[in-house]
Amino acid sequence: MSILTGDDVAAADLPDWRQLLQALHARFRTGDFATGLALVNRIGALAEAANHHPDVDLRYSLVDVRLQSHDAGGITSRDLALAREISAAAAALDVAAAPAEVQTLEVALDSKNRAGVRPFWLAVLGGSAEASRDEEVVDPTGAVPSLWFQGTDSEEPDRQRFHLDIVVPHDVAQERVAQAVAAGGRLVTDEFAPSFYVLADAEGNQVCVCTWQDRD
Repeated sequence: MSILTGDDVAAADLPDWRQLLQALHARFRTGDFATGLALVNRIGALAEAANHHPDVDLRYSLVDVRLQSHDAGGITSRDLALAREISAAAAALDVAAAPAEVQTLEVALDSKNRAGVRPFWLAVLGGSAEASRDEEVVDPTGAVPSLWFQGTDSEEPDRQRFHLDIVVPHDVAQERVAQAVAAGGRLVTDEFAPSFYVLADAEGNQVCVCTWQDRD
């Protein structure tokens, strides 16, 4: 089954869901634990019927859902179909989605020798060869943020080596950047927007606000 592009996903018109990197994410504001549990049970039944199983996080007042076709390494038509069914199940419980609230975090390490340092970080983070890609180390359970290795030619001894990549819905990225600047940060560059914006805090520590756009 082929992986869908970001444009394919956008054209599918899933208002409850947002693409973050290679997965679909949704947040449902259940308001209480019992309603959340009822929604999770319905999601479980739908997943079993489809033989396609999302990651589900149940909290007191919300349920987060992540959909990805792991065998394909991205979003496929199976994910779109199950996303629609999950949205219908939430609507039947009178549960609203909060698509602007979804986000995911990865840690980036600037390195001139990505192949040389990756095995070390794979071991430290308790991973396996199957749980990594050429440019990152991924926790298949999703409990630990991915560690992504970004190439660099910098020789500066005091350069910032680690930075965070916060991945947000494409339709809230500019607002997030504006909020960060208003909070005392600065925009280092938007040269790579809308894929990512580079920001820095008052001490120069950098972070990237990222979207799925221009990453296909």
